[in-house]
Amino acid sequence: MKYPIGIQDFRKLREGAYVYVDKTQHIFNIIGNGNYFFLSRPRRFGKSLLLSTMHELYSGSRDLFYGLWIENHWDWEGNKRPVIWLKFASQGIKSMGLVPGIHHMLDKEAERLGVVLLETDYSLKFKELLQTVSRQFGQKIVLLVDEYDKPIIDELDDIPTAASNRDVLKSFYSVLKDSDPFIELLFITGVSAFSKVSIFSDLNNLRNISLSASANAIAGITQEEMETVFAQALIRGAAQYGIPTETFIERVKIWYNGYSWTGMERLYNPFSLLSFMTDYQFNNFWFDTGTPTFLVKEMKKHQFYNISGLQTAQVELSNFDFTHLNPVTVLFQTGYLTIRHYDPELLIYTLDYPNKEVRSSLEQLLMSAYMDYPPQGTLPRVANILQALRRKDIATVVELINAAFASIPYEHWQKENEHFYHALIHLMFSLLGTYIRSEVHSAKGRCDALVETADHVYAFEFKLDKPVSEAMQQIQEKAYLKPYADSPKEKIAVGMSFSTEAKAVVDWEMAVV
Repeated sequence: MKYPIGIQDFRKLREGAYVYVDKTQHIFNIIGNGNYFFLSRPRRFGKSLLLSTMHELYSGSRDLFYGLWIENHWDWEGNKRPVIWLKFASQGIKSMGLVPGIHHMLDKEAERLGVVLLETDYSLKFKELLQTVSRQFGQKIVLLVDEYDKPIIDELDDIPTAASNRDVLKSFYSVLKDSDPFIELLFITGVSAFSKVSIFSDLNNLRNISLSASANAIAGITQEEMETVFAQALIRGAAQYGIPTETFIERVKIWYNGYSWTGMERLYNPFSLLSFMTDYQFNNFWFDTGTPTFLVKEMKKHQFYNISGLQTAQVELSNFDFTHLNPVTVLFQTGYLTIRHYDPELLIYTLDYPNKEVRSSLEQLLMSAYMDYPPQGTLPRVANILQALRRKDIATVVELINAAFASIPYEHWQKENEHFYHALIHLMFSLLGTYIRSEVHSAKGRCDALVETADHVYAFEFKLDKPVSEAMQQIQEKAYLKPYADSPKEKIAVGMSFSTEAKAVVDWEMAVV
């Protein structure tokens, strides 16, 4: 099987006999119920391939759809339309500037479609392109806009430039308000859903289908699609690992499945799944394609280190304001959090990491941010903690924690509080793959961390510049381990006292409950 890793051109994919997961029925169902659409999905999730597929559909390229669902469900002559496809990710905008980049993009589309543009203002040139193409072909056009927000997303480290680009885009898209007589279909994709006020204030008929159940699987790969399309590859992978196919599939699912925009059906990131299928090596593929430095800075600034189970309303998921970045919004729209559950009565979304790939990658980067240490050095530094916990060797755990603290630059200790130490402890344990729940709530209060290994359940309580006896007393009085009373695992209470003067754990105590 040939895997189309990085291939976003539908024609190249089909003519090259690459694997294609048929999304044509999803496309047909969406575009048959409206004319103006917006879809937000994380990077490397198949947005460009989706638009390329639409391009070939409306261009009448029936030969490319042989054997696909839509081949016998599409009016190939009646639906043929001129297509304008604007690609903000491939115009050299970062190097040449947004306005020159827009001019270049419009000129290239005009040349491809055989029309001549005379306007010198970028907004007027866009309007001219829409009207001229429609009149010359005698039909309404299909307008596809790929990565509409890239000029802003690429400048989040430089807010003035991002704001300037936002204003340019707002003026650019305002042309669409009066262009309805020339447009048959408008489909816009991007990573972030900026508020209509900031970008699409004049486009009142634009339908955001990002959280729509009908569009959940229009990009990405479902579990059923994965097990069907990659059936033989999964058998080979299981044989390579010497395990049953069902066990292998479950392992792949834990690593790469989990994305959802409804809280129900879950999806694989296509880039990660295809990358894995090439050699069956479990690695962090998607995360390595881009380092969200601005995101990590915001997470540390807002003390976001344990983000599993966050609850939020829809407005936080669909309103991206780069001038006042909300970490929850950014984490969701960029793909580091996904919808785990939706309560239709309370209108509340519960968010979580989509899978092991994303969780381990982001936590490792966060750990390096807190410690001011290269990301690749974080795991080796704390790798022995899990073994020590398995041996019930808390003394070694404390030594390893203090070794990590000792590597932190002196200036990072200034003006810090218990959150700083708690975050490091949480990230250390979580990165090791142990089961950790930080600040676990019970009827009598909350435990700083609960950690499970194969044979033990640990209740950790951390104190800053206070006696360790207070930590042990709190674990006992609040009965943090009571929910595990029926478990055959040994229950262990662990108290640790941090000293801001010593910059280390100076006292600890352990007791079997």
